[in-house]
Amino acid sequence: MNNQRWLSMSFFVFFFTWGIFLPYWTGWLTSAKGLTVTQASIVMGAGMIARSFSTFFLFPYAMRNLSLLRVIRWTTLLSFIVALAYLPESPFSVVFGLTVLFSAVYPIILPGVESGASLLMQHERIHYGKSRSFGSIGYTVALLLIGSVTAIWNEQAILYMMIIGLGMALLFFYQQAPEVVQQSPVAKSTAQKGQLRALFADRPFVIVLCIAILLQGAHASYYNYGFIFLDDMGINGFYIGVILNIAVLFEIIFFTQADRLLVGVKTSTIFLMAATGSTIRWISIFLFPVASVFIATQVLHSVSFGMAHFAFVQYISKNVPNYLIASAQGIYAAVAMSLSIAILTFPAGYLYDQSPRFAFLSMAACSIAALILILWTRQRISHKND
Repeated sequence: MNNQRWLSMSFFVFFFTWGIFLPYWTGWLTSAKGLTVTQASIVMGAGMIARSFSTFFLFPYAMRNLSLLRVIRWTTLLSFIVALAYLPESPFSVVFGLTVLFSAVYPIILPGVESGASLLMQHERIHYGKSRSFGSIGYTVALLLIGSVTAIWNEQAILYMMIIGLGMALLFFYQQAPEVVQQSPVAKSTAQKGQLRALFADRPFVIVLCIAILLQGAHASYYNYGFIFLDDMGINGFYIGVILNIAVLFEIIFFTQADRLLVGVKTSTIFLMAATGSTIRWISIFLFPVASVFIATQVLHSVSFGMAHFAFVQYISKNVPNYLIASAQGIYAAVAMSLSIAILTFPAGYLYDQSPRFAFLSMAACSIAALILILWTRQRISHKND
C-alpha cells in the first residue's frame, strides 16, 4: 500500500466513526439512554473538555515517547474497549463517566492521523485534499448507514455501528504503514522541551489558532443539535441522514479540488472566505428556522468547516517545523476542535431549550468575531507563507 493510499484509508476509517459520534451521539444519549437535552449537553460538554485536555497534553506527551503509529493503535484499541462498556444498561453517573473517558481517548486518533498527513506532506509531497476527501466519504457512508439502521430498528443501533466502525479501524491500523509515521518526529529532535512555549511565542501562529477556534467553535450547535433540530420537525431518521450528507458531499467536492484551486492563495484569504460563509450559514438558519433553509445551508459546510480546516493545515505545513507538527496538531485538536465546541455547547444547549434558532444565532456571533479578527490581522497572518 503506497503512502497516499494509506493516508486516504486512515482518514476513511476514522471519519466513518466520526460520522457516528459527532452528529448522532447526543441524539443517542437522549433516545437510547433516556437523557434530557440538558443532561446530554452536560455529558457531551464535559466529554469535550476531557477531549481538549487529552489532545492538548496527552497526545504531545505520547508523541515524545511513542511513534505516531503506536499512538494511533493504542488509542483505537482503548476506544474500542470503552465503546463495548456502553452496552449494559447504566445509570446517569456511569454514562457520564464512560462518555468523559471515551471523549478523552477516542478523539486522539484525529490529531494522530492529521499529524501523519502533515509529515507526509513535508516528506512525500502527498496531496492532502485528495486523501482528506476519503475522510468525508467515510463520514458520508456512516451518515447514510445510521440513517437507515435507525429508521429500520432504533437508536441503540448507533452504538452497535460505532463498535463495528472502531473494530474496522483497529484492523486497519495494525496493517503496514509508512516509515515516517513509525518514528516520532519529536524523538529525533534535540528540541524536545518547550514545544508549546515555542508555538505560543509565534504570534502569527497564535492568531491563526484563534481564528480557527472561533470558526470551528461556531459549529457547536450544528454538531450537537442538528440531528435533534431535524428530528423535532418530524423528519424520518433516514432522511435526516440524507440531509446531513449534503454537507459532507460538498465537503468531499471541496477537498478533492482544494489543492488545485487554492494553490498560492493566502491563508488569510481562505480564512476570510470561511468566516463569510459561516456567518451567512448560521444567520440564515436563525432567520428562517425551517427544514428547507437548513438543507440549503448544508452547501456552506464546505466553506464554514472545509476552508477553515484547510487554511490551518496549509499554514502549519508551510510554517511549522517538523518537530513541532504533532504539538501544533494537538493544540488545534484540543482548543479549536474540542474546547471551543465544549464551552459553546453549554450556552447553546440553554439557548436551544429557549428556541433552537437562538442557538444558531450564537454561532453567527463567533463567525463574525472571526471575520473581524481576520481583517484586523490579515498582514500578520500572510507575511510568513506568501
